[in-house]
Amino acid sequence: MDDVKTNTVHYNDTVVRQFSFMAVVWGVVGMLVGVFVAAQLAWPELNFGIPWLSFGRLRPLHTNAVIFAFGGSALFATSYYVVQRTCQTTLFLPKLAAFTFWGWQLVIVAAAISLPLGFTQGKEYAELEWPIDLLITAVWVSYAIVFFGTIGTRKVKHIYVANWFYGAFIIAVALLHVVNNVSIPAGLMKSYSAYAGVQDAMVQWWYGHNAVGFFLTAGFLGMMYYFIPKQAARPVYSYRLSIVHFWALIFTYMWAGPHHLHYTALPDWTQSLGMVFSLILLAPSWGGMINGIMTLSGAWHKLRDDPILRFLIVSLSFYGMSTFEGPMMAIKTVNALSHYTDWTVGHVHSGALGWVGLVTMGSLYYLVPRLFGRTEMYSKSAVELHFWLATIGIVLYIAAMWIAGVMQGLMWRAVNADGTLTYTFVESVKATYPFYVIRVVGGLLYLSGMVIMTWNVVKTIGAGRAVKVPVPALNAAHA
Repeated sequence: MDDVKTNTVHYNDTVVRQFSFMAVVWGVVGMLVGVFVAAQLAWPELNFGIPWLSFGRLRPLHTNAVIFAFGGSALFATSYYVVQRTCQTTLFLPKLAAFTFWGWQLVIVAAAISLPLGFTQGKEYAELEWPIDLLITAVWVSYAIVFFGTIGTRKVKHIYVANWFYGAFIIAVALLHVVNNVSIPAGLMKSYSAYAGVQDAMVQWWYGHNAVGFFLTAGFLGMMYYFIPKQAARPVYSYRLSIVHFWALIFTYMWAGPHHLHYTALPDWTQSLGMVFSLILLAPSWGGMINGIMTLSGAWHKLRDDPILRFLIVSLSFYGMSTFEGPMMAIKTVNALSHYTDWTVGHVHSGALGWVGLVTMGSLYYLVPRLFGRTEMYSKSAVELHFWLATIGIVLYIAAMWIAGVMQGLMWRAVNADGTLTYTFVESVKATYPFYVIRVVGGLLYLSGMVIMTWNVVKTIGAGRAVKVPVPALNAAHA
């Protein structure tokens, strides 16, 4: 806890402030690397012939930085903030909470050093080698103890729905991380997976898709269910729907991973199972989107003047779009066209930039002033500018990748009357070039918005002061 005076317990917001600030910093770093590798696809000479600047080494650095450094830090910050307010108690074991911050930053720095040097397991979203995986496990177990310990010592009977999503995210990610990273060390920074062949692929994409399902969806839905009602000053549209949304999503997501392995050596029935569950997943996903957007019922006018609320609501629009597109791309006949093309890249980034990025930015814009004793961000106009730069950047990025991806799929499977390929692979690469340039422009706009946010956050912190908020009386509103 931050402070104990005259028997008054205060919320522990020190670790929340630390994670919030680092989320912004790592956002800039991760997105900068993303823009650089996107530029390399348009202009390959930008690697300057240096191995550790090559696309193959920097691309996993980009994904790890934006998912685990930017997104992860934001999830730690918001979950620690939300669980205290909704449980009306301070964080359980505050020193362990402090360890999760420093341990997580050490994981990120270790990733930033090891990946460009070429130390990798070669698994999507799970590239980090075994010593770093062990540190991740230690941090995550500590995180679970702090989070669930706080819920266990809550002063109210009810567990608010945001905590259900945060809790499921913490448990599922622990399970996924441990099982997928079972490996045999062959040196300090080298290991071999305990699985082989198609089993390794199956376990990897069970992990890979659920990294999307639980790290990038369930956790951020926890943000959505707290910060949209708070910013809109409206109750959740349907609390009953939020519970149905939770259980349907949590059960269904675990089965969707095989859709990444259509037309591979994976048994056909397993591919079909992944496809079916991916289609079922549309229902709970859209239920959550509708619940979040309809929370604005009676308060739609606030979107005109409140850029933070705009971040949060537009993020849900992208969530709805991405969770329609994903099940559609899981259909085998559609996947035959889309797989291995930039359509997949467009889909991933409509979710990552549009859903995860915008809901995180909106939540941080809500948090930062309150954590540092201000009523609002230093510059509201900068928040407004950031919103438009980010939104335009997303649209340019995903539209370019959608067009490029469909074009690639059609060119690759076009055949002449005699059965020979109509186009060489090099011709498809050449045709994709202008769309890669458009992607770089979209990425630059999105990154520039993040830089503006960093300036705004620093100015807000400089103009404010760290505050110690007392836990409210037991009859106060739990959220």
